[in-house]
Amino acid sequence: MSNTSFRARWSSWAPYLLSILRIIAAFLFLQIGTAKLFAFPAAVMPGGGTASLTSLPGVAGALEVVGGALLLVGLFTRPVAFLLSGEMAVAYFIGHAPQGFWPVLNGGGPAVSFCFLWLYLSAAGPGPWSIDALRRRKAGAV
Repeated sequence: MSNTSFRARWSSWAPYLLSILRIIAAFLFLQIGTAKLFAFPAAVMPGGGTASLTSLPGVAGALEVVGGALLLVGLFTRPVAFLLSGEMAVAYFIGHAPQGFWPVLNGGGPAVSFCFLWLYLSAAGPGPWSIDALRRRKAGAV
């Protein structure tokens, strides 16, 4: 197999890897929200409880659960990813940046990573393994 054919074959997987990236990242993100709201898979709130929906962590947890679930299945991916990118930017600047400049030291690495990952998905879309793609195929078949 030549280098060119390998590169072409590997590149043909890009849309599917985009879907896999979205699914895995959404699954991880969803867990952050469920930990805040339901203490599942573990309690992460101070004192070991759950966040009230009327609190800032509760609103963040609701966005993470609902948005994470939508991204997991690839429904309304672009607007949801854009909204969650903004949520992660706010989370970083409110919760992490005041603790210092470096994300590795202020605990903000995941917030920064999710912020730019969701921003990328808002532009790139969900990939072929998504409800959005299925809806597009059905709309084109009508």
